[in-house]
Amino acid sequence: MGTEPGWQRCSLLALARDEPLAGSAPVARRWVCVEQRGSWPSDLTAHPEPALAALAATPGWRLLLIRRPGRRGERGAPLRVFLADTAPGATRVTTFTVDGPEQLAELDLPAEDEPLPGTPVGDPLLLVCTHGRRDRCCAVDGRALALAVVDAGEQHVWECSHLGGHRFAPTALVLPTGYAYGRLDPATAIAARKAAFPGEVDTAQCRGRTTWSPAGQVAELAVRAATGLRDADTLQVSDAPGGAVVTARDGRRWEVDVAALDGAPRPLSCGTDPAPMTALHAKNVRALP
Repeated sequence: MGTEPGWQRCSLLALARDEPLAGSAPVARRWVCVEQRGSWPSDLTAHPEPALAALAATPGWRLLLIRRPGRRGERGAPLRVFLADTAPGATRVTTFTVDGPEQLAELDLPAEDEPLPGTPVGDPLLLVCTHGRRDRCCAVDGRALALAVVDAGEQHVWECSHLGGHRFAPTALVLPTGYAYGRLDPATAIAARKAAFPGEVDTAQCRGRTTWSPAGQVAELAVRAATGLRDADTLQVSDAPGGAVVTARDGRRWEVDVAALDGAPRPLSCGTDPAPMTALHAKNVRALP
């Protein structure tokens, strides 16, 4: 790899500048994860398989392509599909199989208030971004992490396509709770997935819950830091001018001021020219009456 500034690893540059993780998770309440062995295109909306391109453009859903770490899978075997809802109180994952991606042309993804089709999945999924066509950090660091977690005996681990925030590689998403993570190692990745089994969240290395806006992600994590709350579904978040209001199941409420900090320009992806960078942070957490 070259040493000129445009080709420095974006994740190493972000780490050196201590860029904050909170508020950097992708925003999507519902996810459709489709097994596809082999390479993935950079842009899923331009996928050569029409059914997958259509899923990538479906309002209210975010498509991820997935595959087993280090394996391409048996040729001709059925493909796994997972559907996930990350909203507090509705968190769930279901699964079914298809013989090929063309069958997904018949898949009618349910509306927000409709149940998910398929068989319920009891164990949380850990989806590690390894999308090399989007960024080399995910290809190198993500694949190494996914294999290490599997070698440690963990199941329900998949490689996945672009999660965003490759400058925080290795990154991962836990479903059904919808918490995204960055700068993971095997221990923190395993802890993040295991926390979701009793319906909790491990906030170490957490980028935020994909259910919320970036400001909402920052606000929720700030409240968790102030209170120690770990129950994944105990907090609801609503955006407000200058931040967000966070409400607990027991009725407690907090107002969180969220501010944007402009950092020095730097490459947002490997091999790109430096560009302005803005990060969010929580200024104040105030309990409301």
